[in-house]
Amino acid sequence: MLIRGMAHPGLELLTTTRAVRRRLDLTRPVPRDLLLRCVDVAQQAPTAGNSQGWRFVLVDDPDQRRRLAEIYREAGLGLLEDGLATAADDQTRRVYESAIYLAHRLEDVPVHVIPLIVGRPDSWGPEFVAGVYANILPATWSFMLAARSLGLGTCWTTSTLARQEDVAEVLGLPDDVTQVGLIPTAYFTGSSFSPARRPPPDLIVSWDRWSFDAPS
Repeated sequence: MLIRGMAHPGLELLTTTRAVRRRLDLTRPVPRDLLLRCVDVAQQAPTAGNSQGWRFVLVDDPDQRRRLAEIYREAGLGLLEDGLATAADDQTRRVYESAIYLAHRLEDVPVHVIPLIVGRPDSWGPEFVAGVYANILPATWSFMLAARSLGLGTCWTTSTLARQEDVAEVLGLPDDVTQVGLIPTAYFTGSSFSPARRPPPDLIVSWDRWSFDAPS
């Protein structure tokens, strides 16, 4: 695979791990040992201050998935529908359509992965919020990359964050953990993934100091 002059297997994985919504196989169970391999990879991600407070709740029970899907739709489906109604271009419209498609079928996705970090950002002070999330976001992305390499599709969703107390009640989460999303995980259908269209890197890079136009 060639992307901007670079051909490398690792770069192919990084540039073709897309959000999978329509192409999740809703009929094929995902073995738990395969999911644990992904978590094993996730644990190698870097952390802030060597604080390895990762936790992952892997939800494969149908009733638990149904309850999470109901919370997801109550929290986010209206926003997705509003986004579709106001989408300014075809690509954005397709993203909203696929997100709505997933929302209506979320309970059928074989596994819901809930990444968590022990600790609450609001208790550490605003200057440390980035540090808290730096402990779990790299690990979550590593989980998704590992899943892609093992034939699984994933999608990072955040609608449930608007209803964290409800999610905590369903999953029995303690008060001192932070949720960062819900990752639907399943085998993916089809065989090809390609990089998304993005601007050339020189358009989003400045050297040594800020040299961009002021945000409009």
